[in-house]
Parts: sequence; C-alpha cells; structure tokens
Amino acid sequence: MEDTYNLLGHALRKALGVIARQQGRELTEIASEANAVLVAGSSLKAALDQNWDDPAQCEQALGVVLAALAAVERWLETAPEGHDEPVVAFSMTAAKQVKEQDVQGSATLRKGVAKDRRIAIEDSQMRHGRKSRSVRVDGYKRHILQDLDTGLVRAVGITAANAAEASVTDAIRADLACQHVQVRELHIDRAYLSSTWVREREASLDISCKAWPVRNGSRFPKTAFHLDWEQQTLRCPNQQEMPFTPGDVVHFPAEICAACPLRERCTTSPHGRSVSIHPAEQLLWELRQRQLTPTVRAKLRERVAVEHALAHIGHWQGRRARYRGPRKNLFDLRRSAVVHNLHLISRLLAQIEHSQAA
Repeated sequence: MEDTYNLLGHALRKALGVIARQQGRELTEIASEANAVLVAGSSLKAALDQNWDDPAQCEQALGVVLAALAAVERWLETAPEGHDEPVVAFSMTAAKQVKEQDVQGSATLRKGVAKDRRIAIEDSQMRHGRKSRSVRVDGYKRHILQDLDTGLVRAVGITAANAAEASVTDAIRADLACQHVQVRELHIDRAYLSSTWVREREASLDISCKAWPVRNGSRFPKTAFHLDWEQQTLRCPNQQEMPFTPGDVVHFPAEICAACPLRERCTTSPHGRSVSIHPAEQLLWELRQRQLTPTVRAKLRERVAVEHALAHIGHWQGRRARYRGPRKNLFDLRRSAVVHNLHLISRLLAQIEHSQAA
C-alpha cells in the first residue's frame, strides 16, 4: 500500500501519462508543461529528496506535492488534448479524495486514519482493516465455509478489509442455497455472531462458537448481573433492576449506585454502573454455560480444521490481491477453493486405493 505522498503522485502521474500518450509526447514533457515535473520520475520521494524522519521536512514535501496537484488542476482547465479521457477524470478524482481524507489545513497530514480511507489509486474499493490491535489487514479479507464432515470448502466470500466479518454471511448463504444442502451445525468465529445468519437462525440450527470473555478487573463482571429474558430486565448484585434492550447499554442511576453498599466492588464511575447488552447476548450466555463442559470444549476444537483450510487456500491464492475490485478477487478466491478441494479429493482417493490394496 502507498502512503499519502505516493498516492497523490501516483494519481497525477497516471493522469498526465494518459494525456502524454494521447498527444504522442513524453511524460516528462507533459509534466513540465503542467508544472508538475516531480511526478514524472520513477520515484516521487527520490525527487522530493527530504529527510523523512524530520516532521518539518515531511510537511514541506507534502506542500510541494499539493502544489503540483493544484498546478495540474489549473493546467487541465486549459483543456489540453486528452484532458477529457475517463482515466484522467478518475485519477484526478482519486487525488482529490486522498487530499480530503489525509490532509488537514494547508499542508499537514491528518492524525489517525479517516473512516473508509482510500489506500490505493488503481483499486478504489481496497481498505485498511484490523484483525486485532496489533495486526493490520490491507485490501480485502477472504472468508470460507467448510464442510467439517468432508473437508470440502462449500462457499467463499470477499469483503473490504474494514468491513465487519458478519457482513459476508448473506453472500455465503446465497452460494450455499444453490447447492441444496441444509446446515445443521454452524462452527463459527465469534466475529460472525452478529450476522443475520445467526440472529435469524432456525431453532434446528446449532451454533458452536467460543463466547467473548467477560472481564472487569477486580469488580463485578457482566456475568454477576442476572438477565431476565421474559421480563427484559437486568438485576444487579444488589437486587436493583433496570429494563434492557439487546444491542443497547443499560445505565443504572447514579443516585442508586452512590448509595449502594457494593459500590466499591462494582464501579468507580460517578455516573453509575453501565452494562452493555450484545445483540446476541442470550446466545452468548448459552455458549458460556455450554463451554464449561469438556464435551463442548472438544467440539469447539473441531473448528481448527477451518483455520487449516483457510491457510491452505491462502497458500494457493497468495497474500496479495491479484485483481482490482472485489468481483474478480472473489472469482480468484473461488478458483483457489476449487484447487484446495481437488487436492483434498486426490488425497481421499489415494487413501481409498491404499486401503483397498491392503
């Protein structure tokens, strides 16, 4: 992925390059005419030649790149031959988007990452995402549905890296519906618990998933509160009740918490104790109770096979997206899943032949 400087330079070089080809001239000549010579070289940062560890020089370099962007915009207003090419408009729109999302003030990089930030010029749908606080994902995320009985991958899905995992389940269910199979057990990562597949599941569908851990330091965790699903009330350890709605946060009144004899063991907030209720809280409670038994914990470990299949498919497909946009990358993921399935079938046939020969 490219940083802000290279994103802007990439977009300008692409726009000017198209015009140069239309006019049958060299890129350096067109860039000079547009007062943006620095984008004509093979490396923008080499042309800028700054100490990138010095914040002042970084800001100065950004100002130079933004000045080049403004110069190209003014030059395009003179309607040079090729200015109306779709790729020119696409590239300039991308450059303006990068400026809006990454730059604040005259020439200062914005702190933090803008929501839905564009990270590539060529592919407008790639995004930043995180698997955890320390592990970042750029581009797209792959998702698979594996038949744990046969080991075959039945369906796959692609989402932008910043999309919630649960958003892919509708597409995977649509793929699965074409195969006329019925899912009786769903072994999932807990990131998929908020999906419509789980929330709108039939009573016959069994969910196997490790529940989110509940921690609150030395104070009462959420599990110390009693949830009455019939009355939709939450009762604290001091027997105070509040109504709740799944997906919302319950706030106990500050005056009640201030007079509570268990306050020191519950909260230090002057506003009273608050408890978040997950949209699938009832299911989470059931999962926590079930995973206390060795039998269920052994069942949860069956999902390890899915992680192995995901790693195998990642081996065939590679870590980098081969194509632009989710549609073609989804096709590539399906191709890789087919390769995985063919390898699996080949091993199974070899095992059958071996057992018959014995």
